[in-house]
Amino acid sequence: MLEAIFQYEFLQNAFLTGLLIGLIAPLLGAFIVVRRLSLIADALSHVTLSGIAASLYLSKIVPAFSGLNPLYFGMAFSVMGSLFIERLRMVYKHYQELAIPIILSGGIGIGVIFISLADGFNTDLFSYLFGSVSAVSRGDLYLIGAISVLVLSMILLLYKELFLLSFDEDHAKASGIPARAIHFIFMVMVALVIAASMRIVGILLVSSLMTLPVAASIRIANGFKQTIIFSLIFGEISVIVGLISAFYLDLAPGGTIVLTAIMILLMTIIGKKLRTMKSTAKGEV
Repeated sequence: MLEAIFQYEFLQNAFLTGLLIGLIAPLLGAFIVVRRLSLIADALSHVTLSGIAASLYLSKIVPAFSGLNPLYFGMAFSVMGSLFIERLRMVYKHYQELAIPIILSGGIGIGVIFISLADGFNTDLFSYLFGSVSAVSRGDLYLIGAISVLVLSMILLLYKELFLLSFDEDHAKASGIPARAIHFIFMVMVALVIAASMRIVGILLVSSLMTLPVAASIRIANGFKQTIIFSLIFGEISVIVGLISAFYLDLAPGGTIVLTAIMILLMTIIGKKLRTMKSTAKGEV
């Protein structure tokens, strides 16, 4: 595959894009899991699907939209969905988890309407659902690169605030941290990463790349910083192995990336269990 990467631009785009997504998706996923918002990625991915479907439909009926990258519509819908989730969490203060299924249901409903208006699935929409190596353009790479720089910058600047809000929101507010503004920035970052990741992983599987590496790292990490480091390592391994497998087996990269992440998760669970059994056996001796 290395020779093919140097030879074909679309493989370069896919590989570099995958490396960036393998970095920023698990990075945000660590904060999402700690805040018990794992399903938010599913909700926003379905909202993003609505934006993609709307863009593809408009490109059919309005010539001016034919040259527009559907990712822009997807990102706009995803950001709006994230803001609605934050607003609903404020409305349902004692039942904040309701915000996620409400937005998820709305995203699915709107997406189905636009898909039906566009006369069902087409090749473009299918590639967004499950990911596609050949669909990643140089423009997509630049866009995802810009989002990656933005996300990494925000995490570095707001790490302390995000950490406190994730583990003890009441103490963070009492300390004078602008919780609403930080939540807003965080949700927008999550929305952008989800929309950007769909080219490689696919809309239906993007949440897996944000949660599975984190789930694996939690089994072996000691502390939050270690969780982030292991999540990034597992995320990058999943992307690299998944893309290579997809290339040689002619499969959708989303499926191979997620299966690799599941294999890593199973290995960490089994490894942790074996280590516990070994320690117990030594203690008994």
